[in-house]
Amino acid sequence: MANKYPYVASAGPLVKAVSHLRKSFPKEVTADTLRKLGVAPKNESYVINVLRFLGVVDEEGKKVDGKAKAFVQHQDDAFSAEFEKIVREAYEELFELHGDAAWKLDRGSLTQFFRTSDHSTEVVGTRQASTFSALAALSGHAEMPAPKAASASKKPRASTATAIPKAKQPLSTNQALGTGSVQKNSVPEQSSVGLTVRIEVNLPASGDQETYDRIFQSIRKNLINGS
Repeated sequence: MANKYPYVASAGPLVKAVSHLRKSFPKEVTADTLRKLGVAPKNESYVINVLRFLGVVDEEGKKVDGKAKAFVQHQDDAFSAEFEKIVREAYEELFELHGDAAWKLDRGSLTQFFRTSDHSTEVVGTRQASTFSALAALSGHAEMPAPKAASASKKPRASTATAIPKAKQPLSTNQALGTGSVQKNSVPEQSSVGLTVRIEVNLPASGDQETYDRIFQSIRKNLINGS
């Protein structure tokens, strides 16, 4: 059994379709028309059902001039005032039950009405409610639904951390210059404190034998002999 009250999966395609029809309303509006316009991708038939329910197009998709005149109103306020009449007439049962308060009903109350009226499922009832809310916004009785961001449904990929190369460890003296070390394993006899000192000497690669001799003589004189 077909639902009495039509619905769209999300308000965006319906709002875009109405916005385009305000700019240019073809003599015939079908799912193929919306497909060519690209205003309701994968939602063409749902939007057409809503437009038929409102009476702005007939069963064949032809424009109904008496209702479509609302779409030639250039000012938003003027359009909303005319569009309100169309919505109120289409949802006559809802307004008979709630009066003007129907415009401000919360989502739960609207869903309750559509589910009991249509014996629809929770999902369908919720979509019927959101469809009415979108039409109420177009009629000037609510805020327009914010469009979903294109990337809202996509989770951002985890960024790959750039590997920071480890700083190269300086080569040990022996590795860098291939030279030996001088180790002092004893301290002067007068000292009462035991101490072991390891001395590593970096020898210049460009030095000659005389340079190396002077370095070791200085070490022996100043460090080993302590004189």
